[in-house]
Amino acid sequence: TAFLHGDLEETIFMAQPEGFVEYGKENLVCQLRKSLYGLNQSPKQWYKRFDSFMLKINFRRCLYDCCVYYHVFQDGMIILLLLYVDDM
Repeated sequence: TAFLHGDLEETIFMAQPEGFVEYGKENLVCQLRKSLYGLNQSPKQWYKRFDSFMLKINFRRCLYDCCVYYHVFQDGMIILLLLYVDDM
């Protein structure tokens, strides 16, 4: 479900989902506003949103691995966040 929170940058259309086809408008398509699981752009869009949130809350991204975030507190305590997403 994490992939449902990614915003799309491209204009993408899809056929009406089975069970939601409107009578008399069977030939129309739907425009996607959010990413869907299985869409090629979904992992990238989800990561971009996650990354911008982590940077907004003052975490830093590791220079050597873009899936490692850290935050150093004034008292020297450190939080390390290691991100792993299957299919990414």
